[in-house]
Amino acid sequence: MPSTVALSLPAKGAPFTLTEIERRPLRDDDVRIDITFCGVCHTDLHFGHDDWGGTFFPLVPGHEITGVVSEVGPSVTTFTVGDRVGVGCMVNSCGKCAPCTSGEEQYCTEGFVKTYSALDHDGEVTLGGYSQSIVVAEPFVLHIPEALDLDSAAPLLCAGVTVYSPLRKWQAGPGKRVGVLGMGGLGHLGVKIAAAMGAEVTLFGRSPDKKDDALGFGAARFVDTGASADLAGLEGYFDLLINTVPARVDVDAYLGLLGLGGTLVNVGAPGDPIASYNVFSLLGARRCIAGSSIGGIRETQDMLDFCAAHHITAEVEKISAAQVSEAWENLSDVRYRYVIDIATLTMA
Repeated sequence: MPSTVALSLPAKGAPFTLTEIERRPLRDDDVRIDITFCGVCHTDLHFGHDDWGGTFFPLVPGHEITGVVSEVGPSVTTFTVGDRVGVGCMVNSCGKCAPCTSGEEQYCTEGFVKTYSALDHDGEVTLGGYSQSIVVAEPFVLHIPEALDLDSAAPLLCAGVTVYSPLRKWQAGPGKRVGVLGMGGLGHLGVKIAAAMGAEVTLFGRSPDKKDDALGFGAARFVDTGASADLAGLEGYFDLLINTVPARVDVDAYLGLLGLGGTLVNVGAPGDPIASYNVFSLLGARRCIAGSSIGGIRETQDMLDFCAAHHITAEVEKISAAQVSEAWENLSDVRYRYVIDIATLTMA
């Protein structure tokens, strides 16, 4: 079987090891991709630490993958050698259930196959994008528009579609007031995309030094949610709140900011349950609390095309393979996404 160089975690708590892993020989519908960049997502850290349980070790993380097609199977029709492509959080699904057949594979009733640390339908454990190459079935490969650079496009494949999907679902656009809670990898793209959709955007953040960034990304205002948070005057103001914060927030306080029929959508994934809320925070204005997970393949392609048309990419800091361990220790400090230059990943 073909091999490739990868960064692997042999066990929980172990340091990264440079190793060779095997990729399957091409099936008829497979695409082999030479990886150029891979974003570093907080999910990688959670799996590496086994925070949610069930991690398969040895672990090769990475699901924000961009690269170039190096080989295709005989039945592949939508990709050719040399194409610029991406792979996000999924590499397979049942393909038969109602969500799959409607283009929402992320809600596959049998569970989609994650790009890493999952059992694929052939019984093999998936290994992610902290590696030189990957083999993925054609339906789960995405075209990267020429207008997007491969490094700053990589985080769009997880962080980008994670905020794009609920913004589309809840119809962010002209005349809508959208609040984004938190401005990390997800939040900064939420501001950019919501603003490009035509919504009035407010960023709620704990770091006042990010105010200028938020306004530069398209926010109309920045609200400091630190120790002296003041939400007065915003009661009932918003149609939609996108919560990207991977920690507890004051749910009742934010529900109070929603107008009639407004929705608070959670896209961050804290390790512990979020704080409880008072049901009267919902009843008084028919408010809703919702959750949203990434996006289907069709929607992810729509997001990439939208971002290309509106010149939206992630703000990234490129790092070498040797810097990944340090980056994991500082994920909360980066502005706004680390991206690994896979050219630095070598056994030499």
